[in-house]
Amino acid sequence: MSSIFSREKESIEKMLVIYCEGNHRKIDALCPDCQFFLEYITERLDNCEFGKKKPLCSRCPNHCYSKNKRTKTVDVMRFSGPRMLYKHPILALFHLIDALKRGSSF
Repeated sequence: MSSIFSREKESIEKMLVIYCEGNHRKIDALCPDCQFFLEYITERLDNCEFGKKKPLCSRCPNHCYSKNKRTKTVDVMRFSGPRMLYKHPILALFHLIDALKRGSSF
């Protein structure tokens, strides 16, 4: 597994912690729903058919998340993304660099 996958998993976990703290009032942990969601995302990343050539999920031609999970992912990212800049600035910077390398247009 490449370092991009590792960072992607770490980023989504940190984003979910921020989201859960802000919306479910859990501190430094995940509620059962958010923990289940993290496991769902991790499984999808581990089984991505594109392997090392994985595009950003938002630009992927084959959406492997169910529609309601994609909606939740967008909600989590919208809430947590701006907060990542001050809670985890290095990880946020690497996420931006990885996204740009994979052809994102923010």
